[in-house]
Amino acid sequence: MAEEKAHAFDIRKIYLKDSSVESPNAPGIFLDDPSKPEVSIEATIKTAKLEQEDFYEVVLGMTVTSKIGEKTAFLVEVMQAGVFQIVGLSNEDLPLALEIACPNVLLPFAREAISDLVGKAGFPQLLISPINFESLFQQKQAQMQKAAAEKVSDQTEPVQ
Repeated sequence: MAEEKAHAFDIRKIYLKDSSVESPNAPGIFLDDPSKPEVSIEATIKTAKLEQEDFYEVVLGMTVTSKIGEKTAFLVEVMQAGVFQIVGLSNEDLPLALEIACPNVLLPFAREAISDLVGKAGFPQLLISPINFESLFQQKQAQMQKAAAEKVSDQTEPVQ
């Protein structure tokens, strides 16, 4: 009878790996009408297996840009990271944990860091809405499948 590994998902460490804030048009931007700033948010997820067995680093990168008219009010970049111990998941389920569960753990910390940096830059509090990491994962998988299918079709075209 084969031994089954126990399942575990443990948060070992949450930390801010990198952060920056820029306000390239200060102080003049504070005199402009701030009534309708345009805010864009980009998120990335990077994962890495660590040397210790079953340990992974997951980094949630977020870039928030706010513009008033054509001028950039602020640009905030945060790399919120965590070390997770994930035991007993199949190769199929591991990407779900790394790219959905772990970023969901990291998001509140990243939101707090961004809000804090925006406030310290002299701007009103910024509340970031929840992110559907499952939907992002599914989009990524669909893009990878499409790219793989296109690569196969490119290789099977008849030669003239």
